[in-house]
Amino acid sequence: MPPHKDHVRVLIVEDTPSLATLYQNQLQVAGIAGDIVETGSDALEALCKQTYDVMLLDLQLPDQDGCSVLASAERAGVSVTTIMITAHGSVNIAVEAMRHGAYDFLMKPVSSERLVTSVRNAVESNRIVSQKPERGPVSGQENNTFGFIGSSAAMQGVYRMVESVARSQAPVFITGESGTGKEICAQSIHQAGPRKDGPFIAINCAAIPKDLIESEIFGHKKGAFTGATTDRLGAVMSASGGTLFLDEICEMDINLQAKLLRFLQTNQIQRVGDDKTQTVDVRIVSATNRRPIEEVAEGRFREDLYYRLHVLAISLPPLRDRGHDILELAEYFLKRVSSAEGKDLCSFEAQAQNWLLSHRWPGNVRQLENLITGVAVMNDGEAVAEAMLSAADHTAPPSLPVEYERAASAPVSSLPGDYHAADKSLTVNIERPLAEIEREVIEAVISRCDGSLPKAAHILGLSPSTLYRKREQWLNTDLSVIG
Repeated sequence: MPPHKDHVRVLIVEDTPSLATLYQNQLQVAGIAGDIVETGSDALEALCKQTYDVMLLDLQLPDQDGCSVLASAERAGVSVTTIMITAHGSVNIAVEAMRHGAYDFLMKPVSSERLVTSVRNAVESNRIVSQKPERGPVSGQENNTFGFIGSSAAMQGVYRMVESVARSQAPVFITGESGTGKEICAQSIHQAGPRKDGPFIAINCAAIPKDLIESEIFGHKKGAFTGATTDRLGAVMSASGGTLFLDEICEMDINLQAKLLRFLQTNQIQRVGDDKTQTVDVRIVSATNRRPIEEVAEGRFREDLYYRLHVLAISLPPLRDRGHDILELAEYFLKRVSSAEGKDLCSFEAQAQNWLLSHRWPGNVRQLENLITGVAVMNDGEAVAEAMLSAADHTAPPSLPVEYERAASAPVSSLPGDYHAADKSLTVNIERPLAEIEREVIEAVISRCDGSLPKAAHILGLSPSTLYRKREQWLNTDLSVIG
């Protein structure tokens, strides 16, 4: 078959010749050219000599691991979109690969369709980003029509990514903690693109009862079920010609995910109780505050659906990583609420600014907005003092990943295994820094609790959020050492 019209070229880094040849042939059938090398050093040499659109990189190579190859390429100033492939995969390895800059992660054995889809998604992502217009720094004020505020480097990247992906028709997958502005991001993509004159329909998959969500998304015919007294278009039909935003997509029932996948493959839907199909023109933007890779690994989210939705990816930074954006947002919220309430508050004292910058903001921008609203309503004067913020702050422990929230609901008395009868002794070498001793003790208790942070926290007299933050810091430190 002749080469693809866009002359896409892939570097295949695989030390098993039969697999490398298989990948090369599968890509060739799809019109994509591929070159093969067997080691990490050969891969770096090839990247320096020729430009590749995508690199298929085996995680376990004879001379080094795939993450080391990525790190070396970055130090050498070589940029290539990378898809990691391994037979030794796990969620932790996948997350580590993503942290090192990998675009995607595939597990052996890899089907031909999966391989080609992932490569095409990577190429599409490259195409959109490379077409972004040349321009200077983007400020939050210039993007007020999008609802964004903040001029940090982290948000500059988000603004540019929104501008880039908006022109495409490909699906967009937004990730980020609760309160970071995923729906605002989705609206931004809609408003900046060619579908801005069409409808923007948002569905929160976590807020609709399981037995109603199919009807809400795909619609139903009158009499399809008890209570269906009229025809209903559904969100997909209502968004025709525009954008459908599926928030908290990982909460969608696994059976409904299959129907959504069929729609993405055919652009046709079938309403509940209807024997006819209808063709719909709609762009899909999805979002989740979970880790989608882990949801796929645990069988709660279809892998094939993930690959259909995860074509263009945007990750929203947590507020704690946005620096002085915190003050920009706080001042914006303060002036807005003060104006609406007839108050004179318009600034923050120096100590109040330090308090805002030192807060972790587990609820992100939404939490900040709620706090400033309360302060403006309950206080008078011209400047907000630190005491006003402290008095209004009723922060619950920082939000934990869903798996920890589930574990936290279990009674702490029901410790795993025979913990109470187990040997609770631990020998610790004290001729080390305190931080190392603390980590060893905490990890030992967590291990005794079969990985349950809430139960380990109960034993240690700490909050689960404290343990989660410590482990996150340790992971980031480990990865920085590796890189």
